[in-house]
This record gives sequence, structure tokens and C-alpha cells, in this order.
Amino acid sequence: MQSAVTHNSQSMDAPKQGMPVTIITGFLGSGKTTLLNHILNNQQGLKTAVLVNEFGEIGIDNELIVSTDENMVELNNGCICCTINNDLVDAVYKVLEREEKLDYLVVETTGLADPLPVALTFLGTELKDLTRLDSIITVVDAANYSLDLFNSQAAYSQIAYGDVILLNKTDLVDETTLNELERKINEVKEGARILRTKRSQVPLALILSVGLFESDKYFDTVDTDSHDHHDHDHHDHSACGHDHHDHDHSACGHDHHDHDHHHDHSHHLENDGFTSISFQSDKPFSIRKFQYFLDNQLPTNIFRAKGIMWFDESPKRHIFHLCGKRFTLDDEEWKGQPKNQIVLIGQNLDRETLLTQLENCLCLPSTNRGKGFGK
Repeated sequence: MQSAVTHNSQSMDAPKQGMPVTIITGFLGSGKTTLLNHILNNQQGLKTAVLVNEFGEIGIDNELIVSTDENMVELNNGCICCTINNDLVDAVYKVLEREEKLDYLVVETTGLADPLPVALTFLGTELKDLTRLDSIITVVDAANYSLDLFNSQAAYSQIAYGDVILLNKTDLVDETTLNELERKINEVKEGARILRTKRSQVPLALILSVGLFESDKYFDTVDTDSHDHHDHDHHDHSACGHDHHDHDHSACGHDHHDHDHHHDHSHHLENDGFTSISFQSDKPFSIRKFQYFLDNQLPTNIFRAKGIMWFDESPKRHIFHLCGKRFTLDDEEWKGQPKNQIVLIGQNLDRETLLTQLENCLCLPSTNRGKGFGK
């Protein structure tokens, strides 16, 4: 085990600062349970815990079940399903105290719930040091979602706080209805990241943070020649935990895992019509320019982004993670030569424009004042 850690010392794994948590919200019948089953059946080596109000509702395939007790089902792929009962905090501790290490935690809210109190449970209690709120995924039933629901406070909150909106059951309605729903969603949340889905089928790399960055080999094909350089300004690291929504509940803290299936994720993404764009440079970014890129240039068809970041203004190695519009930026010491590596994942991406915009985040050589990078 120690040799594996040493072997990965130069790779893109990040400090283990708490189990990543995804909250799934959405109205009754939207497809949350179908999505949970999709997650449990497509783990590709990850061990996930799913917390639900009643695991009997999930209808887990009996062939997956290893054992069942009163409030927990254990599956043969290393995943577990646990009933929340009355106290979410207690249910989370029950998962965290298990002897077998789990990689990920998914929490389903009730169909009529505002997801914010659930998010605040992970951000404002003792759980904040043990977990990291990774994303809030909102499932919308395109076939049965009355436009009147947009006047409901719970439905409004589910969309307003969602990092990615899954517009589900798109095969049951026409294009006009889908466009109208997307228009209404964007009225609640301008620039919403909306994924159209059927039967809640979505590549897990778009909604869960694990399994994308394991080694620099991911970037072997990246062309890092001839970058443009620009001036820079100072920045106070307000990017850490920055949230582009009208609320601020993002958690500063980041986690990656040492799994060997990033190529699988890449292939699955391509098969599902998504693309990933990789950028690498041995020159530092300007924090101000990168912030401008996130605030003003990041297109709505990017759903995920991750990176190991080198900023001219900081001697630290920064771990960047984005879902929807929410991002976190954590830091640690460099173990090797500093460089920038970032992957963007989405649909119908303009590769050349995005690569140019990232190049424009780089600093002029004269602004790098030799702060001991790479020492």
C-alpha cells in the first residue's frame, strides 16, 4: 500500500479532506429513485453510500444484495443503502464509522423538500470537517412538471440551488415543451446547467466528482506549445468556495481518489455524446484572469471541470473542482514541478475557443517574480 502512495505522489490526487457528498433533489415522480439505481448499478469500482428516506422504495435488484438489516442494505459492488430515519447527521455518522472505506455519499431529499437545509447540514454542523458538499443535482420531470410549480417555494429552491438540472423524461414530451421548461428554469436560475435525460441515464462523471484525475497520463495528448501571455493583477483568493448562484453554500475543500478507471469514464462520456477538453501548461495562471474566465466565459454546456492549478500569485498547488457553476479551490504544497492541468467536460464544446481562453489566463513571463515555485 505504501508503494502505491509513493507511486502516485506526482499524480493528480488531492488531499483527502472529507467524503464528497452529492445531494439529489426533485419533485415526486421526477426520477430520483431511477437515478439512484443508475448510480448504484454503475459504480465502476467505487464504493458509494446512498442515504434515502426509505430504501425499500428504491427496489434494489436482489442479485446485488449481500445483506440487509433494519436500516441498511449492503450490495455486492461495495455500495450500501441506508435509511435516514429521523436524523440525517446520525445516518451520515453511521456510514462514516463503517470499517470499510467508502468513496462517495449520495443523499436523496424528499420530493417536497427545499435542498438548502440538507446542504447546510453538511456545511454548518460537525459534518463539515468530515464531508465535502460536492454538488446538488435537481431532477425535473419534463412530462409532468406543471409550469405552476415554478410558483412553489420548494420547487423554486430545488432549481435555484441545483448545480446541474436533469431535465428528465425528455422522450415523453415534444421539443416546444422542453424549450418552454428550459426557459422557465433559466428565469429562476440564469445560465442554468441543464442536461436533458431519459430514464435518468446520465454519465456519472458529470454528476459525481470521483474517477477523473488519477495521473498525468490523462494529458499525454495535450498540446502545450505556443501559449499567449497576459498581464495579471493580485487576487484575495475569494475564488475559494466561490459560488455564482444567489446563495453561498459551497464548501472549500476538495477530494480525489486513487482509482484506475479514468479511461473508462472518458470512453463512457464519449459514447454518451459528451466531450472532454484537456489543457496543460508549464506557465502559471493569473488568478484574476482565471476568475474572469469562470465568471464571464464559461459556457453553460460545461457541466464539470477539474484541475491542478498553478497561480502566479501563490506558491501553493491548488486543486480546482467545478460542478455546474459552483467551484471549490483547495491548496497544498507542490510535490514536483508546478504546472497547470485542467479538464473541461460538456456537450458541443468549442474546443479552439476554450483553449484560447485558457491560454489567455496565463501570465506574462515578466510577471513571474520567482517565488520559489518547484523548489
